Amino acid sequence: MIAQPQETNRLLIFYKSNLDSGIESCIIILTEPTTPLIFHAQPGGTFLFMGCFMYQYPKQILTIEQQVQSYVDAGMKITSQEDVEKALKSIGFYRLRGYSFQLYDNAAKKYVPETKFEDIIKLYQFDQELSALVFSMISKIEVALRARLVEALLIHGEPLVLQDSSIFKEKKRYWQNMATVASEIARSNDVFIKHNFDNHDGEVPVWAAVEVLSFGTLSKIIKNLKTGTGSSYSILASNYQYRSKKGNLVKPSQKMLASWIQGVSVLRNMCAHNSRIYNRTIHTTPEILDVDKITPPPAHNGLYQILLAMKYLRSSDEEWTVFVNAFDKLIQNNNGVVSLAAMNLLADWKEHLSV
Repeated sequence: MIAQPQETNRLLIFYKSNLDSGIESCIIILTEPTTPLIFHAQPGGTFLFMGCFMYQYPKQILTIEQQVQSYVDAGMKITSQEDVEKALKSIGFYRLRGYSFQLYDNAAKKYVPETKFEDIIKLYQFDQELSALVFSMISKIEVALRARLVEALLIHGEPLVLQDSSIFKEKKRYWQNMATVASEIARSNDVFIKHNFDNHDGEVPVWAAVEVLSFGTLSKIIKNLKTGTGSSYSILASNYQYRSKKGNLVKPSQKMLASWIQGVSVLRNMCAHNSRIYNRTIHTTPEILDVDKITPPPAHNGLYQILLAMKYLRSSDEEWTVFVNAFDKLIQNNNGVVSLAAMNLLADWKEHLSV
């Protein structure tokens, strides 16, 4: 596109007046929009637009060699540069930073004395094993929750019960949830969904629908169910009873159960996306039973609070016991580098997590 002389003069004046103000980089775009944005444009004529990039990001990209040198300059002990380079190429400098920032003094720009790169790698490997262990347990919790929800909903005797607004409390929320349900069903490629599309006029029974809904959507459905004796919620909640201070079995409130599911859903997504869960604030607040609360309460929730939610939602006592023992063994195997406090764990954490 070639600018007309008069337009070019206007552009040069604008260009000079703005660059004189100290802007270092600028891109000039010539186009022909139907509606003028900055400069006057004649119908069918040439339109001139200038976009200036003012912000210069302060940090530069470092080569692998420079990344290694930055560790050395900051006082990290390195035994083998070759091993460090290999780790940086397969894991990445930025991801590993998450396992070392608690050992770094920002004021001094130095790692605390005796910080070893090998220990950072051990923490990373611990986190990987922990994530796999947690994800496996959450999968069992999730499968059990789906089965129990279907069982609870089918007391109404209607395969298409999810479409019945009468069993839900808030009708606006019901329709909002149904929009999400419809979207998640529509994007599913599961053969049993296609079967219902092809053979049952597109109607999907609750036992099939529940299998393709996200953990978060399940939580929203459960949170909106009507409550009361004989309700679907009451039946579902009976699977997650806990003992009160007096030793009585108590069904969790709807708000409490939904908070457990939401917390576990957040942790599940973190594991699924390979996010760090060690020494990590988790921004969700499951309701913790009084016997398991930390006093004084921590400033932020961490892994401990979500592990408790997992315990409350456990698929079975036997599977949970296997998980807790495996978690304990993983901590013991990494006792030299792992901090209980970094996971919000109490000294007697096993007593709280055991059934």
